[in-house]
Amino acid sequence: MKAPGTRDSYALFLLPGALAFLAVVVVPFLMNTGVSFTDWQGVGAPEWSGLANYRALTDDAEFWESFRHSLLMVVAMAAVPTALGLVLAAALFDHVGKDFGPRTAAVLRACFYLPQVLPVAVAGIVWSWILAPDDGSLNELLKAVGLGGLRQDWLGDPDLALYSVMGVMVWVQLGFPLVVFMAGLQRVDPHLYEAAELDGAGWWRRFAHITLPQIRPEIHVVLTWCTIAALKVFGAVYVLTKGGPGGATNVPSYFSFTMFFEKTQAGYGAAISTVLTVIILVLSLAGLKLQTRAEDAEEGVRA
Repeated sequence: MKAPGTRDSYALFLLPGALAFLAVVVVPFLMNTGVSFTDWQGVGAPEWSGLANYRALTDDAEFWESFRHSLLMVVAMAAVPTALGLVLAAALFDHVGKDFGPRTAAVLRACFYLPQVLPVAVAGIVWSWILAPDDGSLNELLKAVGLGGLRQDWLGDPDLALYSVMGVMVWVQLGFPLVVFMAGLQRVDPHLYEAAELDGAGWWRRFAHITLPQIRPEIHVVLTWCTIAALKVFGAVYVLTKGGPGGATNVPSYFSFTMFFEKTQAGYGAAISTVLTVIILVLSLAGLKLQTRAEDAEEGVRA
């Protein structure tokens, strides 16, 4: 039985975080939502415009195009890193860790995770050097191995720029799923693998029928977090392409930024960011619900 006042003591510990969340997240979001219902240039008194900004969004081809780019970023930052992270985590855990020792697996895991801790500006500048059209490392490498005909303006060609940014984001995002999945593999009962191996199951069958079902909660967490990161991606686009060329890499967060600070259409920019926030919130709640359902199902199987 809990001692009297225990609940109140918990509330005291939660109070600083709740106040910070209120000041940093809730209040700015409400203020931004209020601005989205106005016609405002960022200075002077805003004029109430009701739903005009949201009606304009429905007919804005550039807005919908930015969301199409955002969906492709979800593929690059959520789907591909999750799939690659699963395979690499299982390979490091099953083969590298057993054949070369856990220290080697830990070093490789740290190497994959390194892009996650690099500042976005630093990573973007380095990749802009690598992908430079004239003397970039990638084009120079292609020339050195006799494939000079494949040299491209990777970030300046409208047909290639978005895919180049997506490739960079796969590199950036891969380490997070890998670390989470390797942590999840630690709790899988090794006797399951031993029994499957004795029955003649190969590595891929063990991966499909044991690894994937056992770390399903981690998969839901990774997909949710990476999808949110993809929808709100900004830094890489700003550093690498600034939404160009010709809007080929524009995404909603950068589109909102340009409306706010370059075109001084603060009300319209606020409407874009409000819509994006609502989408992220809905996806977050859906991800949490799926995760809870998966955990409940796993507990039911164990019971």
